Parts: sequence; C-alpha cells; structure tokens
Amino acid sequence: MPTPEHDSAADFASMTAIAANAPSQSAAENFPVALRILPRGPRQKLHAAYAYARFVDDVGDEYAGDRLAMLDYIKRDVARLDPQSAPGSDPRLPVVAALAPLVVESGVSLDAFYDLIEANRLDQTVVDYETFADLMEYCRLSANPIGRIVLAVAGRASAQNVIDSDEVCSALQVLEHCQDVGEDARAGRVYLPQRELELAGVARADLVAATATPALRSVILTQVDRAEQMLAVGRRLVAALSGWARIAVAGYVAGGETTAAALRRSGGEVLSQNVRASKGVTVLRTARLAAMPVGR
Repeated sequence: MPTPEHDSAADFASMTAIAANAPSQSAAENFPVALRILPRGPRQKLHAAYAYARFVDDVGDEYAGDRLAMLDYIKRDVARLDPQSAPGSDPRLPVVAALAPLVVESGVSLDAFYDLIEANRLDQTVVDYETFADLMEYCRLSANPIGRIVLAVAGRASAQNVIDSDEVCSALQVLEHCQDVGEDARAGRVYLPQRELELAGVARADLVAATATPALRSVILTQVDRAEQMLAVGRRLVAALSGWARIAVAGYVAGGETTAAALRRSGGEVLSQNVRASKGVTVLRTARLAAMPVGR
C-alpha cells in the first residue's frame, strides 16, 4: 500500500492499524442493536458504513501524526469509489473499499462519507459551539449521514424520510454528547452550547469535576428536552417504513428514547456515573415501535 507523501511509513502503518480495528469497534456501538437480526445483505452494508464512521472518528481522535493530512488522504481514497473514476484507481484502505457495494448497488452519495470526514476535521480546530444551532450544524456532518445511508440502502430515501431521519440522528448525537460531557471535556472539546453554559455560570472546570453541579445538570437536561422533541418525528419515520428498515430505524429511535429516559432519571448527573440506556428496555421499545401500524 502506498505511503502518503507527507507521512512516514510508520505513521501510515499506525493509521492502517486503526482501520483494521474499526469493524470490531463498530460492533460495540449501542445504537445499531437491531442490526443483528437484519438480512445478511443490508446488515453487511450497514456494518461497513459503521466501521468506516468509527475509523474516521478514531483517526480524528487517536492518530498520532498529522490528523488533518490523514483525513485529506481518506477523502482522496473515498473519491476512488466514484464509478466515474479511472480504471484501476480502487480505494487503498480496506475499510473504504468495503463501501463500494453501498455506492454501486444502493446509490449512497459520496457526500455522506465526505461529511463524516468534515465533522472530524472540525474536531481538530473547533473546541466548542456557541449556540444549539451551531451544534446542529456539526450534527449535520457528524450524525445525519448515517441515517441517510440507512435510508439509501433500504431504498426509502424520500424527501420527508430524510428530513425526519436527520432530526432523529441529530437527537441521538445530542444525547451522546450529554452522556460524554466529562470525557469530551478531558479531550479538550465541549459540545454543550457555550452560551447556555455561561448564562448558567458553568465553568470549564465544572465539566471535569467529580460530580455535576446543579447548574450543569440543568444545562444537560435542557439538551435532553430538545433531543426528546426531535426524536418525536421518529415514530412517523418508523411508520413510513417496512421490512428490515422499519426494524433498524425503530432500534435507533428506541435507543434514543431509552437514553433520554436514563439521562432524565439521573437528573443530569453524568460525571459521577456512566449513564447508558438499558439494552433490554431498548429491545422492548424497538419491538413496540416496529409493531405500529404502517402509515400511522
């Protein structure tokens, strides 16, 4: 495999090791629980998408060399997936090459893969977001592409379905940010709206304390409120789908609802405990959502 001009062979070997580890890491994510029972074809495609997303995230978080340069390299490799690319210009990274069936057979736009790269590029230069609207712009790149990929693979990417999916995916991202406040802050990033933290009197030091202050918990619960409102369209989206796509999307929505409930039960205390959704409850919610009448 050729080495990028700007990096040493050792650095590039480090990145390919991250790529090799991505599939196993993506399997540990808590949001694609329902994918395990999907038909083999779509399951393989969606696992490839999750592995790629995990890989790009890991490069943006863990790569020891020039992360921006390596994200540029990944973008050039993704460009080789374009059916109009010159013969013989296949992707060099296996985790990127595995995306080919999504593009060729399901018509997934390369923009979805590019957006995930751009989100990680922002993570290298942006340490906080002034308003919730600013955070939504980040979620447009970091979260919404996954839902669009799922709809494309299912052949159900209508305009309304995409709009609803974007809302659900952004909500899931917001909930994840609420869960990971301390971890993100220790990594130098704050995804809670900066203006709201300042108005509440929350200092940066409060984000890495042993316990969350009442002011911080209030800001977190405000984000949970917003996420729940955004998740509400998820039921309309599930009702518009059928087959495996209905089960998969029901799993995402159920995971979000269960996570929001867990955060609310914790009172927004996410620093002294690891607040996560119950997989058992998520499975039950998934079944109930998937059983809703079609077109409801």
